[in-house]
Parts: sequence; C-alpha cells; structure tokens
Amino acid sequence: MVTIAIIGRPNVGKSTLFNRLVGKRLALVDDRPGVTRDRRTGDATLLDLDFEVVDTAGLEEAGADTLEGRMRTQTETAIASADLCLFMIDVKAGVMPQDRAFVEIMRRTAGKVILVANKSEARGAEAGMLDAFELGLGEPIGISAEHGVGMGELRDAILEALGEETFADDVPEPEEALVDVPVEDDEAEPVYDATKPLRIAIVGRPNAGKSTLINRFLGEDRMLTGPEAGITRDSIASEWEWRGRTIKVFDTAGMRRKAKVQEKLEKLSVADGLRAIKFAEVVVVVFDATIPFERQDMSIVDLVMREGRAPVIAFNKWDLIEDRQEVLADLREKTDRLLPQARGIRAITVSGETGEGVERLMKAVVDTHEVWNKRISTAKLNQWLDRMVTRHSPPAVAGRRINIKYMTQVKSRPPTFMISTSRPDALNASYTRYLINGLRESFGLFAVPIRLGLRKPDNPYAGKRKRPS
Repeated sequence: MVTIAIIGRPNVGKSTLFNRLVGKRLALVDDRPGVTRDRRTGDATLLDLDFEVVDTAGLEEAGADTLEGRMRTQTETAIASADLCLFMIDVKAGVMPQDRAFVEIMRRTAGKVILVANKSEARGAEAGMLDAFELGLGEPIGISAEHGVGMGELRDAILEALGEETFADDVPEPEEALVDVPVEDDEAEPVYDATKPLRIAIVGRPNAGKSTLINRFLGEDRMLTGPEAGITRDSIASEWEWRGRTIKVFDTAGMRRKAKVQEKLEKLSVADGLRAIKFAEVVVVVFDATIPFERQDMSIVDLVMREGRAPVIAFNKWDLIEDRQEVLADLREKTDRLLPQARGIRAITVSGETGEGVERLMKAVVDTHEVWNKRISTAKLNQWLDRMVTRHSPPAVAGRRINIKYMTQVKSRPPTFMISTSRPDALNASYTRYLINGLRESFGLFAVPIRLGLRKPDNPYAGKRKRPS
C-alpha cells in the first residue's frame, strides 16, 4: 500500500489533516505546538484513493540528545520510508524561517514532495500563498484541514505525483462467499484459538518504561523514549508477530492520579489511554520495580478489572534490581495482599532496556487471554453449583429460605454467569463472593474479572386469568 507522510513544523495542522484523512479523531489536537511526539499511522481514504498516512512530530532545530532532537529523528525515519511527503505550512502565519530550513532537509531525504498550504480559508491567507512559491516545491495546494476545503485538489496532486497505476495495484481481492457456520452446542466447550490476532494495551504511571518495553517487542525504536516523564501523549498502535500470531499493541500516556491531572492536554492523553484499555483484550500494567505498588499502580489494576479486561503485571526495570531474590519475594507477597480483586494475577519481572523476561511476559499475556475467553458448559456449572450449595447453603432472610435453581454462563470475555434464584435481592454480597471464589478455584478462572448476575425465574402463569369454578 502507498505510504504518505505529513511533514511540517509544529502547529501547522498536521494531526488535523491526519484525522480528516482517516475519518476518526485518532490523533490528539490542541492549540499549543508540539502535541504530537510519536509517529502514528492510519488507513486513509481521500475520495477514491486508499493509502496509509503517517502523522509526524513537528520538525524543530535541536540537538540529537534532546527530546526535540529524538522527535526529529522519528520524523526523518517517516520521511525516508514514505512514498510521498505532504510538506504542510500555515499560510495564515506565512512562510517562517523554520519552513525554509526544513525544505532543505526534504530536498535531501524525501523522494516526492507536495507543498500543502493549510488554513487557506483564513482572512489574509493570499499573501501566505504567494510567499509559499519561494520554497521551490511547486504550486501550493490550498486546503483547510479543519473544514475539509481543498480535498479534491489534494487528491489530484497526489495522483499526479504518484501516477494512477500506483493506486491501481491496491485493488482489494474479492471477499469469499459467506457460508453458514453451525451454532456451537452449549455443552461443547470451544477450544481456544491461538492463531487469532490479539490486542494488548500497555498502561502504567509516567516514566515506568512502557514505550521502551514496546520498542523491545517490536525490535526497533518505534516509540519515542527518554528519561523525561510523560513523553508519550497519544495512544499509538503497532503490530508485530509473536510465534506466528499477529499482535496489535497500544502504547498509552502515563496515568497520574486524577487530582494531579489539571492541564487540558494531559486530560486528553489520559482519555485516549482509557479508550485503548476498552479496545484491548489484555492490558499489561507496567510497574516500576524500583518503586512498585504506588497507590496509582493499584488504581490502574482496579480500573482494568472494572472495565472487564484481562490484566497482567510487568515489573519493569528489573535490570536495576540488585538483591533479586529478596525483592521478588516481597513483590509476590504484596501482589497477593494488595490486589485481592485480581487474585492469581500473572506478574512477570522484565527489563525493556535489556529484553530480559519479554518472552515470559508474552506467554503470560496469551495464557491470561485464554482464561479470559474460557467457556464452561451448563451441565458442569450446575453440578458444581449443587456441591457449593450443599457445602454452604445461602443464609435465610427473615426466616425465609433462598432457593437457588440453576446457573449458566451467558458470555465470555470476561466470563459472565447468571444464577436463577427465588429471591435475587436477598442474596447478600458475601455469598456471591463465596461463589465467585469457588469459580476461580474449581475452573481455573484466575487473574480475570468474573461477573455474576442474579435473576428471578419467569412465572409461566403470571398474567393469566384464573378460570371461574
């Protein structure tokens, strides 16, 4: 597929154009410059053209060791790998010295370049359009990324630069005819499919090493990293293969305590991370092994459980730990004591810097995902329920016995069960907790959230009139 990168100095509207092309608000947009830091890819559609578009950080002049310098390296990587670059300027502000400097970089590193003049609908933009000719990139294409103006002209310019034959190769293959799939018998417990794609979100406090861990997964410096806290702002999705299985991983911004999140941009970043958790199947919560079990760490695990996702803990920065046996024993004790709601959660020591433990972490992710997808037949559940009720009957309320009739699993992902009982409102929380703990022990449903609902059976005679005698 054709790859097109959007390049330019900070705050010219690159992320706004990216969102318009992909048809979703994937990239964070704010008035301040430098919001985008990592490069983000998406499937774009521009009228009849389909291609992959790359949003990049704003080009800035800075030393290679600085955050801005590392952002620039990411952008230069995107330029080198793109089939076409859209060099965007803000004609409302006019051509800036930065624009002129970065045009020289584009001449050296980019193949084909289109000059895109954003905010052309603004008053006084005509002067900026005339100044744009001096950049020597040909006639500027006037657009408004925010209002969708000039998209037809941009499409024509892309076709002229790449040729119609380039996009003719991207015709999708015809879909296979739909076939009827037999409905699975409730009694047949489905076998876990270890070949299906898997979605993972990496979450944690700022500076816990999330992006470094993902770079280790991918085998390249895909995510921007560094000693500064809070580098990642967007939730960036990347794909790779692990043992023949496609894995889609989401890097997220560090989550601080809600009371400390004051700035609008950080609120947007955290909201983006929460959406990534809801979209994922397994969530890897990254703890800093040097300062684990902060209050926010436990809050994040609790949030993942409440969202119904399958959590796994990664104790990162294990390469910095000296007395490993003692620290490991302490981590295990605290995991069991401080996270009772995630009983049996898989916790792996890893180092994103050296790659230690990464294979074990992926194995734990797949094992947890299998439990999260588990289904139990109704026959087995009711045999188990009879034993549990015989061992410990539900308490009577006001002298009246609570009758539990039967149980079934209504869904998986996470495992969700429904119990039919004569008085669902009278069954107390301690008894439902007894049943949930029993489910974990008997069926191996550790480390995943379990949802248990209660309902009253339908009365078949309700609403029927009594026959006169």
